[in-house]
Amino acid sequence: MVKLLFSFFLFIFISVHGQTTKPALAFWDGALVMGYVDQGGFLNFTGPNVSLSKGHSKWIIGMLPSLRFKEDPSTPHNAPIFPSLGAGLTYSYKLLVVQVPMYYNPKTLTANGRWTLGVGLGLRFSYLNKKKS
Repeated sequence: MVKLLFSFFLFIFISVHGQTTKPALAFWDGALVMGYVDQGGFLNFTGPNVSLSKGHSKWIIGMLPSLRFKEDPSTPHNAPIFPSLGAGLTYSYKLLVVQVPMYYNPKTLTANGRWTLGVGLGLRFSYLNKKKS
């Protein structure tokens, strides 16, 4: 997975070199995404990121401050809603957002720590603001 992300970063920066548009840094992109990861759900707003826009499309690689929802079957129970920080790839076209986030589940007494891959759909509200201007 790390090799795949590294290859993607390398591809973006090499392909951007010949383009007239440059990657932009942002602290928030105005997208709200809900999705599924590790037998639970998540809700996030895209956080700090590097993005590349062309026309109505936008590619974003960045951090994803999230609320995760997951029921804990073990005893004692953990909270069903907890904050989490993920990282991942987000693609948006006009209002529609598709996201592939990765979240880290820490080591417990019964399971090793591991990264989990998820999928999400959402809306990009910043596109509405651009359209009104």
